[in-house]
Amino acid sequence: MIETLQALELSPFILSFKLAGLTTIILFFTKLAFSMDLSQTRSKYKPLLEALTALPIVLPPSVLGFYILVSLSQNSPLGAFFEEYFGLALVFNFTGLVVASCFYSLPFMVQPLQGGFESINKNIIEASYIAGKGKFKP
Repeated sequence: MIETLQALELSPFILSFKLAGLTTIILFFTKLAFSMDLSQTRSKYKPLLEALTALPIVLPPSVLGFYILVSLSQNSPLGAFFEEYFGLALVFNFTGLVVASCFYSLPFMVQPLQGGFESINKNIIEASYIAGKGKFKP
């Protein structure tokens, strides 16, 4: 039993945990303000933004993966831009995996945060505006 445990290859697990942790941190800090703004806005573009945010849920993973692979390849304008200006080849390496994971996991970060912000009592938000802790948003 001990020999079996010692013979296990742990690098896939470490890679998965590293990817999950990095994706969570990136999405949390980049999409926290977006989720808050999306929950408080009354803009006519709110349904469009919510639909674009939910797009990775709607598309099948194989289609989504193909689109990401094509758009990040060195033959595409985006991939060529990253290759030329940053020296990053985003296909088949960890950086590209993080970008794809962030895109795929976007709705799983934005939608719960948005729901949480929408559930905050409006009286508390208005009281914070009165106390000078935020800008008034009609």
